[in-house]
Amino acid sequence: MNNFYAMLSRMKYINRWALMRNTYTENISEHSLEVAMLAHALAIIGNKRLGKQLDANRAAVIALFHDATEIITGDMPTPIKYLNKDIKGIYKDIEAQAANRLLDMLPGDLREEYTTIFFPGEAGEDAYLYRLVKAADKLSALIKCIEEGKTENHEFDSAGTTISKAIREMGLDEVDIFVKDFLPAYELTLDELNTQG
Repeated sequence: MNNFYAMLSRMKYINRWALMRNTYTENISEHSLEVAMLAHALAIIGNKRLGKQLDANRAAVIALFHDATEIITGDMPTPIKYLNKDIKGIYKDIEAQAANRLLDMLPGDLREEYTTIFFPGEAGEDAYLYRLVKAADKLSALIKCIEEGKTENHEFDSAGTTISKAIREMGLDEVDIFVKDFLPAYELTLDELNTQG
């Protein structure tokens, strides 16, 4: 018996933003889908508007699994995860151990395929795609802040400011284009979205 896929199905039980008062809860399964869509979009923007040759489908797949280790570790709040260099390093090690634990739940003939998803290469195109996934992750967090702000929940105001600054500092043209051309629509209501061209 192989437990890998059954474990992945538990992503829906891990809620994000545990230290924040949420208008609605968001689990890592929902978050991972959004990050996959955003990473795919960023790669397509890179290809169509910047003349790159990025594998948008691979970016989406890496993004789908980018938080899978949280099934084991839980969602560590960002202020704690990045409190200092030591904690950041320790948490990276814990994430790697959790990834290997999940991979060990696969039969040998499938493990190699998933290893390259859980541990994308540190050079070449994979390294750049992983940067896009990290950017998509931040965009997803910013979208959450925007959505909470629309409900007059000011709990996310400071987070939104911090995340916006981090996104600008990433220096990725694909992200800058998305922020300019697509992010403003997240401020709209459903009726406004339906009437916009």
